[in-house]
Amino acid sequence: MRMFKKFLAVVILIATSSIPAHADSIPEQFTFTGSGYGHGVGMSQIGAKAKALAGESATAILNYYYKDVTVAPWVDTQTIRVNIGHSLKSAYFSVPNGSTLSYYAGETTTGVAQTSSGKQKLNLSVAGNWANLGGLKAQRFTITWSNIISLTQNGSTSTYKYGFISVKVVKGALEITTSLNLHDEYLWGISEVSSAWPAAALEAQVIASRSYAASKLGPISTSCDCNVYSHISDQNFVGYSKESEPRIGKLWREAVIRTNIDTFTSLAILQNGKPIQAYYSSSSGGATQSTLDAWGTPTRYTQSVIDSASVDVALNPRFASWKASSSQALVSTAFGLPDVLTLEIISRNQAGAVTSIKATSSTGATKILRGDTFRSRAKLPSAWFSLAN
Repeated sequence: MRMFKKFLAVVILIATSSIPAHADSIPEQFTFTGSGYGHGVGMSQIGAKAKALAGESATAILNYYYKDVTVAPWVDTQTIRVNIGHSLKSAYFSVPNGSTLSYYAGETTTGVAQTSSGKQKLNLSVAGNWANLGGLKAQRFTITWSNIISLTQNGSTSTYKYGFISVKVVKGALEITTSLNLHDEYLWGISEVSSAWPAAALEAQVIASRSYAASKLGPISTSCDCNVYSHISDQNFVGYSKESEPRIGKLWREAVIRTNIDTFTSLAILQNGKPIQAYYSSSSGGATQSTLDAWGTPTRYTQSVIDSASVDVALNPRFASWKASSSQALVSTAFGLPDVLTLEIISRNQAGAVTSIKATSSTGATKILRGDTFRSRAKLPSAWFSLAN
């Protein structure tokens, strides 16, 4: 009997220790306070604007944020392929009155052209391994136009003027790309900062964007049929919409032209004669971080430098300081846990950004993520954050 009671006590102890926390104790959301926006690696765009306002040149700005580099002429006659529509099931093209759209089955403009003119909508869809464009079926299409062309996907429309467009079926979905001259056409469509910013800040952005794109040239990625994406995965490319902005669009175009040396060369950020992958983001928490800080992989040209403009409310009114919340579902999914009972910041780097954060579930299971990984998954503005609850 005594042995039975002892056994029963052990069973009760084990069962009690495995009982999860009461549902009422699991937070519905987590609140954070912080500063900065983006990963904070490389050039701070707010910092670049502040330096330009203080009279610094584009070259001085870039040499401040990137380590052991030179801003020098580089041959940029290459064509870059930009993904402007990823993993789509349908989309449509249109051209304005007086323009003509021509499309060809295959990778070139040789062969018989199908044409569409006026504001007629040209539908694009996919079925299996075939794309259907205006009633013509092929695994790949090439599209040209006489003036401008609009692409509508998922309810959003973008306009393009230069180069040509390709459509390819990859794993049962549509990949839409545009091929452009890196020298100017691609850069005219980069929309990363306001065109009304000071000239030196615009030029610094142009040179950083050119360098980043140049570093991505090479074999075409099969997953996107591209060198770069047109969004945050690489750089925000909006096509003709950027330079056609009322009043200020020409200022961005002029900044691009000022960084062109001649028809074959332009300014780029070089290390050992090659363009660097010039990371940049909107702002930091007061100091930038290196790729080692943020992602655990070192690069010779990134470093941590003071970035006081990012925490100046007058210069960075939206993100000098911020407060944000993430739902229980978002946070638990970020860690791959059934729920998250508590969060704990484990470490920060010299720039002040979180480098590791631990989650504990109601069952006692724990997982640790890199700070930048967590901020991305939890949809926080930056990795410069603290727990507010």
